[in-house]
Amino acid sequence: MSDPDISVVICVYTEDRWGDILAAVASVRAQSRPARETLLVVDHNETLLERLTREYKEAREVRVLANAGPRGLSSGRNTGIDASQGEVIAFLDDDAVAERDWLKHFAEAYEDPRVMAVGGRTMPIWASGRRPAWFPEEFDWVVGCTYKGLPPGRVRVRNVLGGNASFRRSAFDATGGFATGIGRDGDKRPLGCEETELCIRLTRARPDAILLIDDRAVIHHRVPQPREHFAYFRTRTYAEGLSKALVARSVGAEKGLESERRYTTRVLPAGVGRGLRDALLTRPGGAGRAGAIVAGVLTAAGGYLVGSVRARRSGATFAVAGIPDGEGAAA
Repeated sequence: MSDPDISVVICVYTEDRWGDILAAVASVRAQSRPARETLLVVDHNETLLERLTREYKEAREVRVLANAGPRGLSSGRNTGIDASQGEVIAFLDDDAVAERDWLKHFAEAYEDPRVMAVGGRTMPIWASGRRPAWFPEEFDWVVGCTYKGLPPGRVRVRNVLGGNASFRRSAFDATGGFATGIGRDGDKRPLGCEETELCIRLTRARPDAILLIDDRAVIHHRVPQPREHFAYFRTRTYAEGLSKALVARSVGAEKGLESERRYTTRVLPAGVGRGLRDALLTRPGGAGRAGAIVAGVLTAAGGYLVGSVRARRSGATFAVAGIPDGEGAAA
């Protein structure tokens, strides 16, 4: 596959992000390497569905459709996969904009037929105009962005990050869709890890599969002001621990926590050291960053322990949706 057709799926759920949604779609339509189509999947919001349908009724390359499954991001993505026509399906967050060559860099990576998934680099746009002095770059995943500690360039990874990612269609033929009951669900706790679980299942089903991150495939992700506060940081890290417990239950702790071990034993101690050094040099935020890293580790660990106990007691599981060979699938 030298030049694959790419469908872009953007999952949306609230009119509060109306301007962001329009900007996300505009960034896809402005790509140097055009998408075959853009699919807006609306998560159980009839008003938003009708408004977007009116907005794009004249745009033949933009399709608006309702989430066909239960409420939540995973079901929305699965709906988009099933309806899409491209050989590759890319996912973009509804509060992000892609740089002009985003899809171009994705397409280049798929020249290797072994490549099953490609992610990119996600940069934060802080509502306040700048990064909070206390907020460590090592925890940028808290706000859905690429974090310090990931290797630069185009590199192999265990998993891509869902808000800036693409998959070959055959990846879903091998694994089914995103698991429901593990990721975000509208107004509930900010869970995650559905793309991690999918990628681990993919490499088990296809041991020859290559998963990449190319840091030239850049998007810019809006970080609203409430997420700049420590209260959200604490809530999100705890939720990540809960999600990781579900992933470990599904695929085993060895694989489910493989990347996290390096992150917690090498990347985070180095971040604490930098923060303490900056504090000694009286640089702004040094002590706060060191403290936030320690707090984030402890909170995530607490969430993992609680999630593990709950899963054992309740036998908690989540469903993996199959992606049918629907009419929208590429031939």
